Amino acid sequence: MKRRDLLKSGALALPATALAAPAIAQGKITWKMPTSFPARAPGVGTNATTFAERVAAMSDGQLTLKVFSSGELVPPFGVEDAVEQGTAEIGHSTPYYAASKNSALHFFSAVPFGMTAVETTAWLRYGGGQDLWNRIYAERGLVPFYSGNSGAQAAGWFKNPITTVNDLAGLNMRIAGLGGEAMRKLGVNAILLPPPEIFPAFQSGAIDAAEWVGPLLDQAFGLQKVANYCYMPAFHEPSAALEVVVNKEAYDSLPAHLQAVIANAAEAASVETTAQFEYFNAVAYKQLKEQGVQFDAFPVDVIAALKTAVAEVMQDLATENPVFAEVQESYNAYLALARPYGTMVKGAVFSQRA
Repeated sequence: MKRRDLLKSGALALPATALAAPAIAQGKITWKMPTSFPARAPGVGTNATTFAERVAAMSDGQLTLKVFSSGELVPPFGVEDAVEQGTAEIGHSTPYYAASKNSALHFFSAVPFGMTAVETTAWLRYGGGQDLWNRIYAERGLVPFYSGNSGAQAAGWFKNPITTVNDLAGLNMRIAGLGGEAMRKLGVNAILLPPPEIFPAFQSGAIDAAEWVGPLLDQAFGLQKVANYCYMPAFHEPSAALEVVVNKEAYDSLPAHLQAVIANAAEAASVETTAQFEYFNAVAYKQLKEQGVQFDAFPVDVIAALKTAVAEVMQDLATENPVFAEVQESYNAYLALARPYGTMVKGAVFSQRA
C-alpha cells in the first residue's frame, strides 16, 4: 500500500487533537521568572528554584523557567509589575510587596494576629480566598498561585531587650507589611528594605532592629552576628505566604496541560516549602540558642499596644479601600470559625506534649 493510500485509510492519521493543538504545544517554551528573593536563600529562594525544576520535569522539558535572582532582572519589589507589563511571563514573590497597588493584597501574604499557615491554605481553597485573589489580580492581567508559607515568623532582632512599649519608640526598624504600619503608631520608624539589604543596614547601624523571617533565614542572613535578642512569634506574621504570578495573556496562550503543570508545581512547592521551614526553623532555633541568642516573646503590654495599633490600621484601610473591606470580611469570617477549634484542639496538643 502506498503512503497516500495509507493516509486515505487513516492508518497513519494523527489524532485530531494533535493536529488541532496550537503551535506552542509542538515546541519548547522558555519563560523568564524573576523572584523577589535571593535564589539560593533557603525557603524563600528554593521555593522559586524547586518550582521551576518541577515545571521542567512535569512538562518533560516543554516549559522551562529561567529564574532570575532578586535584582538581576527587575528590582525585588518590582516582580509583579514586570509580569504585568510583560517584561517577564511569570514571577515569584509575596503579594504584600505589591500592596501599594491594592492594600487588600496583605490578606494574601500575612495579617497581624491572623491565620496560621494551615488556616491560610484552608481559607484560600475552601473559604473563598482564592476566588477573591483571582478577581483582584485579573484586573491587572495576572493569574496568582499560592506556592508556600513560612509558618510563624519572628517579630524581630534587637540590640537591646524590649521590656516596655517605650523601648520601641524612636527605633529605626526593618519590618514588612501591616506590622510596619502598626509599629509606626508606637513611634517606630518602620522601613521596608529588600532582603539583600537587611544585613548590611543592620550591621552598619542604619537600622537599629530587623525583622526578616525566622530562625532558618535569619541565621542564614547573619542577623545573630549583629544582635542578641530575638522576639518570637511575630505578632504581624503568624504565617506568611509566597506566590507564583503569571501574565494572563501568556498563561492563556498555554495548552491546558501546561496550565495544569504550573498549578500542580506550585502546589507541590507549597508543601515542600512549608515542610522545609518547619524542619529547619527548629534546627536553626536550637543552634542559635546554643550560641547564646536570647529568644523571648514580647511583653504583655507591648502585645496589647500592638493589638490596639493593628485594629486602628485595619479600620483605616477598610475605610479607604472597599476591596480591603470585602476581603477582610471573608478573611475574618473564616478566622472566627477557625479560632475556637484551633484554641481547643491545637492549643491543647501543644500544652499536653510540653
